[in-house]
Order: sequence, then C-alpha cells, then structure tokens
Amino acid sequence: MTDRDLLRRASAEAVGTGLLVAIVIGSGIAAQRLSPHDTGLQLLQSSTATGAGLVALILALGPVSGAHFNPVVTLADRLLGGISTRDAGVYVGAQVVGGCIGAMVANLMFSLPAVTFSTHTRSGGNLWLGEAVATFGLLLVILGVVRSGHSSVAAYAVGGYIAAAYWFTSSTSFANPAVTVARTLTNTFAGIRPTSAPMFIVMQVAGALVAVVLARFWHPTLRSADLVTPEPA
Repeated sequence: MTDRDLLRRASAEAVGTGLLVAIVIGSGIAAQRLSPHDTGLQLLQSSTATGAGLVALILALGPVSGAHFNPVVTLADRLLGGISTRDAGVYVGAQVVGGCIGAMVANLMFSLPAVTFSTHTRSGGNLWLGEAVATFGLLLVILGVVRSGHSSVAAYAVGGYIAAAYWFTSSTSFANPAVTVARTLTNTFAGIRPTSAPMFIVMQVAGALVAVVLARFWHPTLRSADLVTPEPA
C-alpha cells in the first residue's frame, strides 16, 4: 500500500470523524437552544441527527477508507487482519485529530469559543457499564453485517444502532474513543469532563475486544478488510 493511498484513506477518516463529531456536538447545542427545558426532547433531537448523519457519512466515505471513524473499529479490523499495524496507527491518529477539529468547528458555528473544556462529569460504574455495552453492541452489529454478506446495508445498521444506543444505554453511547476525546473540548450538552474520558475509553476498548472474541467464536472464518464499507450499488 503506497503512502499516497494511505494519505487518501487517512484524510477520509479525519474528515469523516470530524463531521461525525460536529454532528454530535452541533445537534446537542441546537437541541439545548431549541428545547431548553426538555432533556428528553434534546436527546431525541441529537440522537436522530447523529444516526442520520452517520448513515450519510458511511455511504459517502466508506468506499474511500472503510468509514471506520472510530479507533475501536480500526482495532477490530487490525485484530481480524484487515489492516496493518502501521495503517491502523495512522487511522487512529487521523480520527482523533479530525474529531478534535470537528469539535472546535461545532463550537465556532454556534458562536462559542473554539475550545471550552467540559465540566460535565460522567463517572460511575453504571455509566462505565453503559459504555462497554454500547461499544460491544456496535462491534457485534458491524461484524454481524459483514459476516452475513450484507455490507451494503451496514450504514443503515450502524446508524440505527447508534440512534437506539443513545436511549438504551446509561451513558448515551459514546462508543468511540476519538469522539470521547473530542467531546472533552465542548462545555455543552454533548460534553464530557476530561477526567471522565479515560475510563470511558477503557470500557469502550474492553467492550470491543469482547465483541471481537465472540464474533470470531460465532463466525470462525470471519475476516474483514473493510468493516463497514458499503458494496457498490
């Protein structure tokens, strides 16, 4: 794989993750302003926007990079032999940088300082369990769709799962280390206090690893070069 090709794929990962974070944070800010006294409605607005936006981003950028937009998805692809260690490292770096830029852009779009570190503490065993469950489920959805030969519907499966996981998990389903890091940069509805982020990330990785092990047990021949790339129409 040439350096030029890796740069092409990594740039798609950075832009895709950045836009995903901008959707998460931007929709959260908009929801706060549109429905200031109704947290449930705010969550509905944000989850709907995130799920729909994720579908669009996977469809648009999947053919370029595989549309991981998530270090634990890249980790799973590496464990399954679909990507080299070098390329996986570049992907993760691009996802984190892109996500942080997306957070700053979202803040600026709503006339906030580019960086406002979140004061929203998200800590406790129930939330950590929620993150493990959310990430576990996300990886099972992705790997199950790939194994069944239905990669063309992966975007809809992933978008639908994330929208649902906003509601059925106690943590509102960050399920993504790059997004978690980026969300420390906004003191808004979607934010997470920097000191809360490390344990979220630990549980995300743990949930993903359990999902990979279980998926390999269920599907012994499972291999994947592109975990969520839609097939050409």
